[in-house]
Amino acid sequence: MMERLPFEIGRAVQSRQGRDAGRCFVILQVVDEQFVMMADGLTRKLDHPKKKKVKHLHPKPCKMEGVAEGIASRQLLDSDLRKFLKANGLEIDQPLCKEG
Repeated sequence: MMERLPFEIGRAVQSRQGRDAGRCFVILQVVDEQFVMMADGLTRKLDHPKKKKVKHLHPKPCKMEGVAEGIASRQLLDSDLRKFLKANGLEIDQPLCKEG
């Protein structure tokens, strides 16, 4: 069996359920075992992240470095999230991400 990717800060994830199904996000905070806070810089901005159950998310192999530090120092921008997702082929303005 393939090793499960951890749900951690900076991890790119794809939503599997809900109105945002198919969209990709970056985890900003791990709330507990069940929930994470995430944003994509487009529909969900850094100042209003979405809380989502991890069972409704599919982790991607790519991870954005420096997210926690960027949030703490307010250096991280919505455009950074969009650029990261786009650079990894995880289009956010399309309904489905490419598997990668």
